[in-house]
Amino acid sequence: MLPRLLKLPKNRSLFLFGARNTGKSTLLQQVFTHEKSIWINLLEPSTEELMAINPDELRAIVLGASPKITHVIVDEIQKVPQLLNIVHHLIETTSIHFVMSGSSARKLKQKGVNLLAGRAFVYHLFPFSFIELGKQFNLNHSLRWGLLPKIHQLDTDEERMKFLQAYTHTYLREEIWAEQFIRKLDPFRRFLEVSAQSNGKIINYANIARDVGVDDKTIKEYFSILEDTLIGFMLEPFEHSFRKRLSLKPKFYYFDLGVVRSLTRTLSLPLIPSTSSYGEVFEHFIILECIKLAAYFAPEYRFSYLKTKDDAEVDLVIERPGLPILFVEIKSNKQVQEKDLRTLITLSKDFKKAETMCLSNDAYTKKYGAITVMPWQKGLKYIFNL
Repeated sequence: MLPRLLKLPKNRSLFLFGARNTGKSTLLQQVFTHEKSIWINLLEPSTEELMAINPDELRAIVLGASPKITHVIVDEIQKVPQLLNIVHHLIETTSIHFVMSGSSARKLKQKGVNLLAGRAFVYHLFPFSFIELGKQFNLNHSLRWGLLPKIHQLDTDEERMKFLQAYTHTYLREEIWAEQFIRKLDPFRRFLEVSAQSNGKIINYANIARDVGVDDKTIKEYFSILEDTLIGFMLEPFEHSFRKRLSLKPKFYYFDLGVVRSLTRTLSLPLIPSTSSYGEVFEHFIILECIKLAAYFAPEYRFSYLKTKDDAEVDLVIERPGLPILFVEIKSNKQVQEKDLRTLITLSKDFKKAETMCLSNDAYTKKYGAITVMPWQKGLKYIFNL
């Protein structure tokens, strides 16, 4: 099993959130020994039913545990949110540490749960990073199939395709409906495909609503569901004024490249370098790596995109406490030239104190005026001080 970048403390109660199949259970099994832990898996229907009917069953299990037990691990805590009241009391009255994993915070929010008021730290796990894969990492493979851990356990493209199709059908569609996050399944199915086609683009709620056949309010609720179930995230527009930032339209990114390609039914199509589609997927990959590495190493970093007055765009704006704002352009080119950096060149004149960088497939680090061009691996490690 590959070691993960996320390090979990053993002396604290904690929540571990992440989309399905990101490896939460595997990580917990690596960190916490079965000899000193009680494991409660709420994905098992009998266990979920038992705990839902009588949440006090958890209290009885913990109070009856052997003195050598140090941790109680509860998988998919959102299945039975009322357990958190019991957990809260047991944290206060026993020396047991509770580790609660979940693929959605939505039900916890709906129940008014406050995540134990700071008594448990909150961590997030994502699909693999290129750093975790090390020598096993292959860029073209990752761009085509994504970085969910299961993908790297499969031997053929046919198996990978079937896994991703099952993921998007069974989990994203059926299970979100089964959890009663949506009332009607068919519009949500259409929304998933349309939103995936709009991945990485500025959201036009009215256009998506027209294509799906629902109103704008429903589309905004669907996006909120994807965020709460950790299937994607919004990238807000950059503005110095927070109030102005809220008035502008964000972009939406799915959490995994393979999932997007499955939803857009393009898994069977090869990705060809130097094409616009390849460039879009490469840009998505770099942004996902930034989100992962920030969650693990730089949680105070803040990300946005910039749209200039003449409609040029900067892919990523990174606000770093104590450091200059960093403007990042992402190019899939193998040879970046000065003419490719016009937007950054203009921007460097307007924001003289900012840092400007281009991450690319270029093999060399280059300098064009105030702009640094870096191979993407080197650039990411520089940004996150790795």
